Amino acid sequence: MEGDSALTDHKNCIRVVAAEIERNGRFLITQRRPTAVLPLLWEFPSGRVEEGESDERALVREIRERMDVDVRVGKLSMFIKHEYEDYSLDFCVYRCELLTEEIQPRRVHDWRWVETHEMDQYEFPPADAQTIEKLLGGR
Repeated sequence: MEGDSALTDHKNCIRVVAAEIERNGRFLITQRRPTAVLPLLWEFPSGRVEEGESDERALVREIRERMDVDVRVGKLSMFIKHEYEDYSLDFCVYRCELLTEEIQPRRVHDWRWVETHEMDQYEFPPADAQTIEKLLGGR
């Protein structure tokens, strides 16, 4: 029925997993490609969880596809629920260990190792910005 608020308020929910990878006091961040949604913004390496896929499996797959590296997925570090205009986002950040030394930017525009005090020099999407705030507040 037109105007039914139950129908118009329903948003698609997307589950995204991200890797918090720290080495020697620096965190790995990646830059979204120019053609991506929210182009050229910075983020923890991340990707969508496909239907029937565990968070851990999705994170290993996405990191391999995006940077041609392997990770060991550890504990859940943060969970953020963020409402965008057209959809809601369940954003799970896991502590991960990088198992491969050489990063190859396959499906990212760029990547950097940054210290926490340098994070404000990079523009992050809203959900990622919340995780950065939590990360900085917890250290």
